[in-house]
Amino acid sequence: MYRIEVSPAADRDLERLKRRIQRRNFERLRTAIRSLADNPRPHGVRKIEGTERSYRIRVGDYRVVYEVYDKESLVLLLQVARRTETTYR
Repeated sequence: MYRIEVSPAADRDLERLKRRIQRRNFERLRTAIRSLADNPRPHGVRKIEGTERSYRIRVGDYRVVYEVYDKESLVLLLQVARRTETTYR
């Protein structure tokens, strides 16, 4: 089982989304993030090109960007954002 840590930027993203989106969509995001502890590379995950450890998953209209550190059994959440052209910049 992996430990999930949330970066300050991702924490701000989640707080902002919590106030802006419907509760069921936010709960869906939280469930997807929590499931990364059991399987950090779920079905549908994409590796972000040009990076060593970064991955992204799609949860509805939102993207969760994170890094996986296998030796430390750690998933570091980097960003949670609505899916747009600027999500990965």
